[in-house]
Amino acid sequence: MILPGATVGVLGGGQLGRMFTLQARTMGYRVVVLDPDPQSPAGAVADRQLRAPYEDEAALAEMSRSCDAITTEFENVPAEALERLSRSAIIRPPVTAVATAQDRIAEKTFFRQHGFPTPEFHPVRNRKELDQALAAISPPALLKTSRLGYDGKGQALVNAEADAVSAFEKFKGVPCVLERRVELKSELSVILARGEDGEIVTFPPAENRHQQGILETSVVPARVSDALTRDARELATAVAEAMAYIGVLGVELFVTAGEQLLVNEMAPRPHNSGHYTIDACSTDQFEQQLRALCGLPLAQPWLLSPVAMINLLGDLWQGGEPRWEEALRRPGVRLHLYGKAEPRPGRKMGHLNCLAPDPSRALALALETRDALAKPPT
Repeated sequence: MILPGATVGVLGGGQLGRMFTLQARTMGYRVVVLDPDPQSPAGAVADRQLRAPYEDEAALAEMSRSCDAITTEFENVPAEALERLSRSAIIRPPVTAVATAQDRIAEKTFFRQHGFPTPEFHPVRNRKELDQALAAISPPALLKTSRLGYDGKGQALVNAEADAVSAFEKFKGVPCVLERRVELKSELSVILARGEDGEIVTFPPAENRHQQGILETSVVPARVSDALTRDARELATAVAEAMAYIGVLGVELFVTAGEQLLVNEMAPRPHNSGHYTIDACSTDQFEQQLRALCGLPLAQPWLLSPVAMINLLGDLWQGGEPRWEEALRRPGVRLHLYGKAEPRPGRKMGHLNCLAPDPSRALALALETRDALAKPPT
C-alpha cells in the first residue's frame, strides 16, 4: 500500500484533476500534475505542476522519478505516454483500458465481443464503409468521430443519407461510427471503483439529462425501478471485470422505451455524473480513485441524502459574474467552482450539488438555483 506522505501524479490538469488533487492533499499525499496549461485548475492546487506536453520525454521521466503512482484525469492523454510511464511506474487505470476508451470503434467492439448490449453500430473509416453502414442502419442515426469526441463534439444527427455524407466530409474523413438512434426512456450512469484485489464497489446509479450533448443534471437516486437499478450496477460491474480494471470507472447506459439497458460508453476516470458523491455520500469518487491508485482498501459509500447535480456552464457569465449569493443562501445547495479563468459558452466552470428530501425536489432546487444565478444581459 502507498500511504499518506507519498507523492502521486496526475496526467491532466482540468477540474477532475483538481478535485482529485484536493482530496489527495486532504488525505496527506503530495501531488504532481503534468499539464501544458500554465493556468490549469489542478496545477493551481497541486504541490507541483510540470508544464509540458504529455509526450515530453523529460517531463515523463520526472513524473516517473518523483511519483509513487500515477493516474489520469481524462482519457485522451496519449496512450504512448502512459505506455512509457508504465515501464517504470505504477499506472492506474490500466493503459489498455484508457487506449480502448480513447477510440469509439475499439470501445464498442470491446462491448460487442464481451456480449454487452449496445445500440447497433458500424465502423466508418472511408466512404465505402459509410455506404455499407447506411445500408445496414437506415436513418435516423448518429455519426460520431471515433476519437476526441465529448460533450456533444464530433457528433452529427443523420436524418437522411445526405446528412451522413455531409457530416463525414465535415469531419475530414476521420474514422467514425454510425450508430442507430434509439428511442430512450432515460439515461443512467454508474460510477464504480475496482481495487487491485478485484473488489468492486458501486455508487448509486445517477439519472442523467443532457442539453446539446453536454450533461446538464444528474439525479440520485435515479427515478427508475429497483430491478433496473440492480441491473445497471451488475452491467457496469461486468464491464469493469472484463477489463480487469483498476481505478474509478464511469459507465454510461441508455434505458430504451422497452426498459432494456444498453451500454453507451465508458470513462476510465471519475465522471461528471459522479460529482454528486462529494456532498451526498459517505465517500466520494475521488477518494475511491486515490484508494484504488494506492492499493488501499476501497471505502463503502452510503448515500446520505437524495441529490441533484447541475453543471454551471460558461453561458451563465453572459451578463457578468453570476449572482453567487443565490446559491449560498439556499439550504441544501453546495457550490463548487473549478478556478477556470475564461468562461466560454458550453465550458464547464463549476457545478451545484443540491440536497433535498427526495430526488424530484432536489432537481427542482438545482434548476431554480442555476437559473437564479444568471444576470440578465444589459
